[in-house]
Amino acid sequence: MDLASPLIAAEAAPSPMPRIRRASRPRSEGRRALFALTLFAGVAACGGDEEVAPPVEILHAWTPIADAAPAGFCSEALAGVDAWMAGQTARPFEAPASRAGNRERYGGTAVVGSIQELLDGMSAFTYTDYISNQHHQFANLMTLVEYDAEVTPRPYLAESWELSDDGSEVTFRVRPDVYWHDGERTDAYDVAFTFERVTDAETAFPNSTFWDRYVRGAEGVEVVDSLTVRLRMEPHAGWIDPWRTVAIMPEHLLGDVAAAELGQHPYMRVCPVGNGPFVFREHRLDESWSFQANPAFPESLGGRPWLDRYVFRVIPEETTLLAELLTGGIDVFLKARPDQAARIAEDADTELVGFPFREVNFISWNHRRPPLDDARVRRALTLATDRGALVDALLEGYGRVANGTVPPFHWGYDASLEGADTFDPDAAGRLLDEAGWTDRDGDGVREGTDGTPLEITLTYNAGNLLREQIAEILQAQLAEVGVRLTPEVLEIPTLVARVLDPGLRDFDALVFGWVTEFRLDDRNLFSGQRLGQPYAFTGVSDAEIDRLLEGVAEVDDRAEATGILRSYQQRVLEVQPVTFLFFPERLNGVRTRLNGAEMDARGDLLSLREWWIDPAERR
Repeated sequence: MDLASPLIAAEAAPSPMPRIRRASRPRSEGRRALFALTLFAGVAACGGDEEVAPPVEILHAWTPIADAAPAGFCSEALAGVDAWMAGQTARPFEAPASRAGNRERYGGTAVVGSIQELLDGMSAFTYTDYISNQHHQFANLMTLVEYDAEVTPRPYLAESWELSDDGSEVTFRVRPDVYWHDGERTDAYDVAFTFERVTDAETAFPNSTFWDRYVRGAEGVEVVDSLTVRLRMEPHAGWIDPWRTVAIMPEHLLGDVAAAELGQHPYMRVCPVGNGPFVFREHRLDESWSFQANPAFPESLGGRPWLDRYVFRVIPEETTLLAELLTGGIDVFLKARPDQAARIAEDADTELVGFPFREVNFISWNHRRPPLDDARVRRALTLATDRGALVDALLEGYGRVANGTVPPFHWGYDASLEGADTFDPDAAGRLLDEAGWTDRDGDGVREGTDGTPLEITLTYNAGNLLREQIAEILQAQLAEVGVRLTPEVLEIPTLVARVLDPGLRDFDALVFGWVTEFRLDDRNLFSGQRLGQPYAFTGVSDAEIDRLLEGVAEVDDRAEATGILRSYQQRVLEVQPVTFLFFPERLNGVRTRLNGAEMDARGDLLSLREWWIDPAERR
């Protein structure tokens, strides 16, 4: 489980709007377009006994999907998609000028394989896993901005934005040519609705720190006109980063849904009506998600993708994933293991795509449970873990030992800490003695003063061999200092519920992968002020960590922020909320038939709309 400008010519601003209501939203333009296209589709379907020749240059016709959906919300929502897409795909296709010279690239299906489901579906309101968020950003939905290769924000759903001189307001101008897949135009009301919901405590948006310095709720957002929205905030660093990762959601479909019900609403997993380059077609639970190219994707963003279809397959076993890649069952194997890298690299039909990533792997200790509430015990567990040997044995050169959450390629990384907490079982033993844990009965396991053995259960997710190997190695290493470690494997949904539910937190220790955002902010993870929120699973509470984390969030000057970040990294090592293991390199296997698959720390799917397959190589 792995848990990322030009001035605006605006119309005169009306008085602040009340809380958005679906019924009061003007929708005439979008509806007129939908009705017109529905009529066009109906005319094409009529003709009595006379055979009607199909329009030329149809790339991929639309097959209705609403009939397969559950009655009620999803059936109605997907009927709107059917009507809009039937009209769009029935029209003769004309490639935008930017793509006219490469018409042969259009067509084909690309398949991506991963060990896990999209846990949160298309819910930008409650997402907790990285791969779901990838699909929000690059497949079915759209974010206001995206990052270029220099990690500089550039327009995406927002065609422009303007920050006020004092930094207290940002005004986004939404592109006029983006439509939800049911024909409704994406507009400022959708942005305002999304903002209101992600800042509503009832929604339980996991990355709450995104909005700490925004004015939350209806008071913080103003719809200036149908395409212009203004957000209010305290001046702060990194204010734009949330808009790279949080996708905009459809107000016309979800505006009447109570905030607390959004995470489990059928829209998220059964009938997600998006506005991105790929249109949802089908979700088979724990098997696959299927999407079709959006023929109405704006020409200003390249128009419809090259691919006809994109399929995400869930294959909950890494050996099977590798076999599927090598035999052509999938085109991309996300997050291959290091011991699979050589096999991928040596095959003539596949290539290994590796890059430094934003992920750190660690053992999370539950501070709510003795003896893990004692920093001496946590530090002893780190010192008893030979992390260098772990990296050598398991990563095969594709990673390095970690001593914090700041990735080595980040400007705030403190290289002076690279030798900290090196393997020292003797020092670990002394710390455990000091904490009152000694082997009182000579059985090789330490006991407390009341005779309770020093036992810890280490949990990890099913299907992940790397984490299984970590658990086995740690079991042997910690046994050398008198700690009985018992591995426990759980299916991902069960593990998520146990760990992220603030009312449960039913675990001792957890092998975990944490993917940082580009604007590094660990308050959700380590702030003692957020113990009731999903990512505060360690339960750590330290005033100095809190002070430093707030300082990092407030400072925009890089030199000043670097100093605070380094102090923070040092303090985290002193408190030892977790045992940091390593920064793994991201490894993906890619079939050579797939072209245009650009991947880096921004994401695996960041160039999805540019993927293409030579006609001779298509299935």
